[in-house]
Amino acid sequence: MMKHNVGSLDRSLRIIVGLVVIAAGVYFQSWWGAVGLIPLLTGSIGWCPAYLPFGISSCASVKDQK
Repeated sequence: MMKHNVGSLDRSLRIIVGLVVIAAGVYFQSWWGAVGLIPLLTGSIGWCPAYLPFGISSCASVKDQK
């Protein structure tokens, strides 16, 4: 199982940004709105693969994770 590396504030911002980008893509009829799926997905599952190589975690405490 994946350990969460995206904290609650980071998750909220990712979900909001993802929804805004998707809405903009729909509004402007551009396929670039599909890019909004990335922050939406990573915010929803609480795990970001881009954080792994750098050892980044925005979670409050990593040792509390199971």
